[in-house]
Amino acid sequence: MSVPFSVLDLSPVVSGSTSGQALRNTLDLARHTENLGFHRYWLAEHHAMPGIASSATAVLIGQVAAATERLRVGSGGIMLPNHAPMVVAEQFGTLEALFPGRIDLGLGRAPGTDQATARALRRSPDALSADDFPEQVHELRAYFGEQSKVTPAAGNEPPVWLLGSSGYSARLAGMLGLPFAFAHHFSAENTLPALQIYRESFRPSVLAEPYALIAVSVTAAETDVEARELARPQALSFLRLRQGRPGLLPSPEEAAAHPYTPLESEIIQARLDSQVVGGRESVRSQMDALLESTKADEVMVTTMVYDQADRLRSYDILADLYDLSAAGSPVASGV
Repeated sequence: MSVPFSVLDLSPVVSGSTSGQALRNTLDLARHTENLGFHRYWLAEHHAMPGIASSATAVLIGQVAAATERLRVGSGGIMLPNHAPMVVAEQFGTLEALFPGRIDLGLGRAPGTDQATARALRRSPDALSADDFPEQVHELRAYFGEQSKVTPAAGNEPPVWLLGSSGYSARLAGMLGLPFAFAHHFSAENTLPALQIYRESFRPSVLAEPYALIAVSVTAAETDVEARELARPQALSFLRLRQGRPGLLPSPEEAAAHPYTPLESEIIQARLDSQVVGGRESVRSQMDALLESTKADEVMVTTMVYDQADRLRSYDILADLYDLSAAGSPVASGV
């Protein structure tokens, strides 16, 4: 199955460490995965979450692009309702001017945070609705036009992607003829319906044919048992987020010692079951099945584990399983 593999990084801040170390780990992982043959590297915008250090997404994209040579680097994504479209155009026009042909602009319509933080970002309760997302996308793209007066956006439009975890952005991406990235890593039950909506609603425009990427949570290790142990901390982190208690990514020891209620154990199990977790054979089997069922054009892997060495090794295993160093980048024109 010859599809490109890419990386989604939230710059996890782990228990006992700092945001500075998380950001240095991001640069380390970007260089490492570039050498392995991964195609692109996206950073995600989240706010007021102690365990995620990628909140200043455009700044971090510039740092990753400067630290690498061939990777496409972008946003997975910029939450457009949090920002004035002109400011996003200036930021990404600057990035595209500095790193021509290597920048992606992925856009989402969720706040990426709680309502109080969203209000602080947007500076007005009147701006908390995402209902005008299509108009914001149109306004943003207009700033990249050759006749635009917005510098350095004019003439420096990176590929624009729409991101989603439901059918809304899938339909909009299809209608606009844009590439679409689906958040399978936290909305697995909606993956197939959303991809069907995207493909059925696609109208050739920017792209001649639909191009669908799925973001998948992967924890690969030498054995299934080890992989489940490494994956459990991010499942506990997700549980705490669901409970309104976001925090640092716990260690495997913390995750093992947590006094789970029966309901919490069910949530943890469901979370792990929606991911690709296991030793080499298990990961290959699960990933092949996912590619077959979704017919995805590209897979973007996010790996949230406590130890940086384990994170690097997980990507090593995946690259080895799919021979990424020799696969090249069979990416559709315009993407």
